[in-house]
Parts: sequence; C-alpha cells; structure tokens
Amino acid sequence: MSPQERFSEKDFEAIFKEYFPFLCSFAKKYVFDTDACKDIVHNVFLNLWQKQESINLDEPIKPYLFKSVHNRCLNYIRDNKKIVSHELVTDTNEIPSLIESRDYLEESELENRIAKAIAALPEKCGRIFHLSRFEGKKYAEIAKIENLSIKAIEAQMSKALKLLREDLKDHLILFCLFIQIILGL
Repeated sequence: MSPQERFSEKDFEAIFKEYFPFLCSFAKKYVFDTDACKDIVHNVFLNLWQKQESINLDEPIKPYLFKSVHNRCLNYIRDNKKIVSHELVTDTNEIPSLIESRDYLEESELENRIAKAIAALPEKCGRIFHLSRFEGKKYAEIAKIENLSIKAIEAQMSKALKLLREDLKDHLILFCLFIQIILGL
C-alpha cells in the first residue's frame, strides 16, 4: 500500500481487534488505570484512522501502534503526574524480566531523559562528562584538552554525576543500567 492508500473499514477493524488487547496490556505497564489505558489505545486507533493518508502503510503497523501508545502513555503520565518511582518496580525479582522486556521505545525515552539532564549540566561540566563517558577519554587526556589539572577534571566529573543523580533520581535504576551499558560493564 502506498502512503496515499487507505485502510478499508474491514482491514481497520481486523487490526483493531488483533491489537487492542495487547496495546491495552502494554499501556498498563505505564498507566495503572485500566479505563485510561483503554482511552489511550482508542485515541491511538482514532488517530491512525484520521491520519492514515499521511502514514506509510507499507511499513509494519505493529511498531507504529506500540510507539504511539508508548508516547501517549508518557504524555498521560506527564499530564496527570501519576508516576511514582517505587511503583515502577515493586519487587527486585522483577528486574531481570523488566530488563528483558524493555524494548527500544523505553530505551529511547530513557536516552532522551538522560540527554536532557546532560544538556542541563553547566557547560564545562557537561563537556568534561561527554569527553569521559561518550568519547572514552581518560582524565589525563581530558585535562590536556581542557587545559585543567586532573584534580579539576575529577571535581567536574563528581559534580556532573551528582547533578545527574539529582536530576534523574526518579529514574535511578534505569540511569544506572544506562551508565553500565555505556561503560560496557
């Protein structure tokens, strides 16, 4: 199907029936109100129907639907301030299954949150953090680049990590996992 083609009502109904229960379950990971989950998923389907001419229907529909539900759940959480960090993981035995089930959407959202936190660092602090964590430079190399002492680099890194911990405290478990991935631990 080209981007200008549309779903037939029958095809759209089949997609709705196939994915609605799965999308509601997916939304339940983020939004703990069943009615709100159903509303979110209904709105995603409504949006799909209304904007189908601008959506490339040659692409698989499943990733589009899950990404749309994910984004709307995040908007719902933001708008309703219903996220409580201790509700995200209630049992430490659940962590391995959460890590396994985490898809690229969740990782992308975390990366965006971390990128915003890093961007909010003071200029020098952020630059030093980036050189260390993203470019893999040693403190001695950074000190030479920045024309600072190694102690000054250590102090800036400590400051950066402290500010990031404060900014990302609601996402501390996920932040730690992200840092482990970056460092290859």
